[in-house]
Amino acid sequence: MIDGAYAALSALDGFSKKLAVVSNNVANSNTDGFKKSRAILEEGHNGGVEVSIQKVDTPGSPIPHEEGSRVQTEESSNVDLPEEMAQMIVAQQGHEANQKSLKAQDELLGTILDIVG
Repeated sequence: MIDGAYAALSALDGFSKKLAVVSNNVANSNTDGFKKSRAILEEGHNGGVEVSIQKVDTPGSPIPHEEGSRVQTEESSNVDLPEEMAQMIVAQQGHEANQKSLKAQDELLGTILDIVG
């Protein structure tokens, strides 16, 4: 029972970190040269969830800027907002599922204590 609670709590933490990464990507989507990150959730050695955050180094779209008689190109961010919204939904749904799991475990433990007591 406690192992299940640990797994759910570590997953809650992992999905919170994923949501923070997505939020950072969305907040910087209009910053030229910004490179998005991804939070990768993996099973840990002890049954919990481990999070690794990785930079995604794909190029952004070129943006031409005129300076006097010269045209320079800069790189936009590589953030794709529809992809970020999908990642946000995944994080939100995963967070919600683990909250329900913890609530069910809490109710089960309460019932067991009522029967024993």
